[in-house]
Amino acid sequence: MAVFVALGAFLMTLAGGWTAQRVTDRRHLVLGLAGGLMLGVVGLDLLPEALEAADREVFGVPAALLLFVAGFLLAHLVERLLAARRAAHGAEEDGHRSPEVGLTAAAAMVGHSAMDGVAIGAAFQVGGGMGAAVALAVIAHDFADGFNTYTLTSLYGNARRRAVAMLVADACAPVVGAASTLLFTIPEQVLGAYLGLFGGALLYLAAAEILPEAHHEHPARSTLLCTVAGAAFIWLVVGIAE
Repeated sequence: MAVFVALGAFLMTLAGGWTAQRVTDRRHLVLGLAGGLMLGVVGLDLLPEALEAADREVFGVPAALLLFVAGFLLAHLVERLLAARRAAHGAEEDGHRSPEVGLTAAAAMVGHSAMDGVAIGAAFQVGGGMGAAVALAVIAHDFADGFNTYTLTSLYGNARRRAVAMLVADACAPVVGAASTLLFTIPEQVLGAYLGLFGGALLYLAAAEILPEAHHEHPARSTLLCTVAGAAFIWLVVGIAE
């Protein structure tokens, strides 16, 4: 049942990526929406789950929050190092994004989607009602995952085929994750640590890259509204799941 339900997440992820491809003539709106979706996923979904799963503290600070900050700084460090390497090879830093950053971010999205599949499988092991609730949340926000995966990969200068390949991998990940629960279980604290680290990296990309790019050439009110709508959509999904 868990694997069958995960197929719904597969289809929703592809639908999100397809939507991101079809609205290229409104790129600033796509980026504004992606930024809002990413902000909502981090603040309303990933971080609360990380705090609940990794519930221990380190020097008075929740471990999930420390890893959240570490993820933010790690994403910043990786981007700066890649930019410095490109500059050392004669490329201008401004206007040239490192494709590796987009691929790394998309790979993290794939890992997150696999964890979504694991969550579906674990919930169905608890009971049908719990499984249905978790599946609803995962399927709903996997549209945002597919949208963000394609947008992140293509924004950093990767070819369309790479963006599509990462989208397909992201779509398959929940099915693989759900199937894996038949074989083993991921410790809850490890899962919480991963979610915290990934959330920090994702927030950096949204705040430092996606949203500034969305408003660079089109500082329109409609772009801001798309950002708010993206965050509100995730809020609605989380509320329905609860």
